[in-house]
Amino acid sequence: MNKEILIKELQFKAIRSSGAGGQHVNKVSSKVVLSFDVAKSEGLNSREKTLLYKNISSRLTNEKELQLACDDSRSQVQNKNKVIDRFFDLLKVGLFVPKKRLASKPSKASIKRMKDKKKKRGDLKKLRQKPNY
Repeated sequence: MNKEILIKELQFKAIRSSGAGGQHVNKVSSKVVLSFDVAKSEGLNSREKTLLYKNISSRLTNEKELQLACDDSRSQVQNKNKVIDRFFDLLKVGLFVPKKRLASKPSKASIKRMKDKKKKRGDLKKLRQKPNY
C-alpha cells in the first residue's frame, strides 16, 4: 500500500451539508464526499484488493467504489482532512489479517489437576452405588 499514490487517486466532491445551520448551511458547500475506485487503484496490489473486497464489501458500491462523507465541521478543509483519516482507518481495518492460532499443549500441572478432579468425581460416584456384599 503506497499512501502517496492512494492520496492522488482519491476524488473529492464538495456539496451542501444538510441539517440545521440557517443561512450559512444554505450557501456554503462544506460537506466533503470522498470516492475511491478500488478496482482501478494502482496503489494497492491484487492481494490487498481481494482483502478489501472480502473485508469491507458492505462499504463498496456495485462498481467496487468506496464512498465516504464528512460534514462534522463548518470548514471544508477540516472535513476533507477528517474524511482522509477515516479512509486510511478503514483501509487499515480492511487490510488486517489475523494471526493464525498455534495449538498449544496443556501444561503438566493442568493435566495433573484434571486427573485429580476426575478421580474425585469417580470416587464420589462410587460412593453413591449400592453396597456389594
